[in-house]
Amino acid sequence: MFSGIVEEMATATAIVREQENIHITLRCSFTAELKIDQSIAHNGVCLTVVAIDGDCYTVTAMKETLDRSNLGMLTVGSHVNIERSMLMNGRLDGHIVQGHVDQTAQCTAVTDADGSTYYDFTYHYDRAMAHRGYFTVDKGSVTVNGVSLTVCQPTDNSFRVAIIPYTREHTNIGEITVGSTVNIEFDILGKYIARLQSLQ
Repeated sequence: MFSGIVEEMATATAIVREQENIHITLRCSFTAELKIDQSIAHNGVCLTVVAIDGDCYTVTAMKETLDRSNLGMLTVGSHVNIERSMLMNGRLDGHIVQGHVDQTAQCTAVTDADGSTYYDFTYHYDRAMAHRGYFTVDKGSVTVNGVSLTVCQPTDNSFRVAIIPYTREHTNIGEITVGSTVNIEFDILGKYIARLQSLQ
């Protein structure tokens, strides 16, 4: 479980394809603190550490993950938002994030907000999935590339988020432009509520 509060941007140093899997090697400042089998969110996707070498570590993404996320688009040098799993003895600064990306979305607009920045995203709308909680609500939470954000102006297939300068500078949100593909995870609370309603 994660909180959507990104610890830092790791840099991809190697991408190796093996059949339908890819092995992603990344460099980050806290590699020495990692252990094999540890879970880390990468652009919001929970992946397991499978190897550690110096200041780099490696994770593996399978086809299902690649189909639902933007990890297959990574290249050497790409910046990846990373977060270690949440400690259960402190404050929950973001929101409950599973690290199970639901789908991707495309950026349709980047607008100056007099110091901050608005980002607009659209995603594929599926009515059946929406009935199961895969949607956004005004002032609700959504995870974009692993970053916990507050939704504004949602529609059936789009939403807007407001990004403060700190978030732009310390996550890869600042690299998003119109046409960029991002990972999104809808709020797990909405999914459970939708499921409960369907059982009544």
